[in-house]
Amino acid sequence: MSVTATIEQEFQQIDAANDWQPRYLDIRHQSNDYPHKVAKYAENRNRNRYRDVSPYDHSRVILQNTDNDYINASLVVNEEAQRNYILTQGPLPNTCCHFWLMVWQQKTKAVVMLNRIVEKDSVKCAQYWPTKEEEQMVYEETGFCVRLKSEDVKSYYTVRQLQLENITTGESRVIFHFHYTTWPDFGVPESPASFLNFLFKVRESGSLSLEHGPAVIHCSAGIGRSGTFSLVDTCLVLMEKRKYPFSVDIKQVLLNMRKYRMGLIQTPDQLRFSYMAVIEGAKYIMGDSNIQNQWKELSKEDHAPGSECSSVHPNKQTTEKCNGNSVELENVEQAENLNADLSPTIQNIVDANADSAFRKRLREDRKANTAQMVQQMKHRMSEAERKRKRPRVTDT
Repeated sequence: MSVTATIEQEFQQIDAANDWQPRYLDIRHQSNDYPHKVAKYAENRNRNRYRDVSPYDHSRVILQNTDNDYINASLVVNEEAQRNYILTQGPLPNTCCHFWLMVWQQKTKAVVMLNRIVEKDSVKCAQYWPTKEEEQMVYEETGFCVRLKSEDVKSYYTVRQLQLENITTGESRVIFHFHYTTWPDFGVPESPASFLNFLFKVRESGSLSLEHGPAVIHCSAGIGRSGTFSLVDTCLVLMEKRKYPFSVDIKQVLLNMRKYRMGLIQTPDQLRFSYMAVIEGAKYIMGDSNIQNQWKELSKEDHAPGSECSSVHPNKQTTEKCNGNSVELENVEQAENLNADLSPTIQNIVDANADSAFRKRLREDRKANTAQMVQQMKHRMSEAERKRKRPRVTDT
């Protein structure tokens, strides 16, 4: 029996026995816990989106040249695959500046975003990049300006090119922003084909190679969807590198990744989907040169995006909160918050009108704030430069 058949047979046996829940719980049981004291410091509590998702002390990303070096982000390393990822939470309003500082300092080439801004009336992430209507976003605290250079919108994902400028030095870099817009929280993509089509778009950019700093992968908590993406990519790289591709042990790879960030893969369904995506992706590894075209066709990426791809869900006025619910409780609350008072047709009309007004107000506020911050920063930098050049008394 071939090793290929053994892996697929393992999947089929688990499926037939409906054994994914015990398999997932076994992985949780075998996962080690490591100290994460820094995340619990009082001054860092408002930098955590969820109170039960913290980076381990030994693998947390450390911000340089700041009074507080903490960000809820973990460096996940697989030496054999030669893959490094930074898995992080969706930025909070008060941590967007730290997020871009991390991207700059780590020499990251791509940000992979696997969530929408708002999902089921719950804020999952702050809007940390400018939209088409905005010229730029300035993060004064850390001294960065972000501009939108281009945006390619597909049916279920969007690829952006962002210009990240260090205002202090004037240096700028182009950052890819790969945004998967239809992956439900605690859920899985519609098909392995659509997911793999997206993954290979990220790969083709070269952003995951060691020539650049680690790619930043995030969803809401930075463990479920982010863990799925990283696990599948790592397993496929290992298959490419090994003499016997199907000797890769998906469960063991996940356990090793969990040494760097807690809770990677959040549900049995995400674990099952990871197996499916690796098995499907193996067709490319084994030399099926046409498989990528098949993935693209099956994904229907050139169809018009659905309404669920909207970054902002306008049904309710949402307020961002930090260090709030635990990840386990959040999914239950989302189900309870679904608004079933209006028919779908009426709800769509209400949503569209509210969306337009909300976006317009948001754009106007951001433009005004951005212009004001830029002027203030230029004035302060000019003043600091003038004072630095002024001769001291001892020099005259």
